[in-house]
Amino acid sequence: MANPANQARGKRGPRELVTGGEWIYGRNPVEEALAAGRRTASEIILPPAFPDEDPQIARIRDEARARRLVIRSMERAQLDRLVHFGHHQGVALKTTGYPYVGVEEILGDAEEDENALIVVLDHLEDPQNVGSILRTACAAGATGIIIPEDRASGITPAAVRASAGGAEHIKVAHVVNLVRTMKEFKDAGVWFTGLDWGDDSKPYTEIDFKGRAGLVIGAEGDGISRLVRENCDFIAHIPMPGGFESLNAGVASAIAIYEVLRQRGAS
Repeated sequence: MANPANQARGKRGPRELVTGGEWIYGRNPVEEALAAGRRTASEIILPPAFPDEDPQIARIRDEARARRLVIRSMERAQLDRLVHFGHHQGVALKTTGYPYVGVEEILGDAEEDENALIVVLDHLEDPQNVGSILRTACAAGATGIIIPEDRASGITPAAVRASAGGAEHIKVAHVVNLVRTMKEFKDAGVWFTGLDWGDDSKPYTEIDFKGRAGLVIGAEGDGISRLVRENCDFIAHIPMPGGFESLNAGVASAIAIYEVLRQRGAS
């Protein structure tokens, strides 16, 4: 449920337009951004109104009117260019940038929750993978996501689109040093498992994920960086008896995250 204070910030007059910012696109991402209320929006692109329009478009339009957003229609070719040819479904929202949280906020949540789940993305550069992981983490009720500030995809509009709007509901922190951050979480009782291959690796189902757990997902191609790997408590792999080389980061993380839930008996 959206925070009332955040909702109040969202209900600005149409002249208080967002300067800078970005365009979120796609029906689900836009609807979830409005529902979460974590950003300040000013303008929305929607198809022309019709009496029998799609129910989701109608909900978005009603919310935009309630927030007194500027509502416009736009030719498809123009909207394609506006969102850099992303899959927009005729809907885009002008809003402030992604609302990262301070890592201390996620750390505090982990200290308070004996079943906290922290997901660390070790220099992933593909926004589709990042968005997919955020979607799964949000659905699974993960505590938060940690990503590095350099050599990694941030939570871009493309990542928000790939998350189907899940990125709007989960806490994400940007950090300068992943190893130092992991040590802070380990001091709070979080045990980290890195998804990787190697002689020290066990099948992911043999890892005990009960209690405060952290999952480290390595970069596409390179895997987990050396120092981050050395600071993992366990290394796990996903068996592939079919002989295929590897799974992408989004799929691998989904399998591991739901193994965490299975072990904890989540319904």
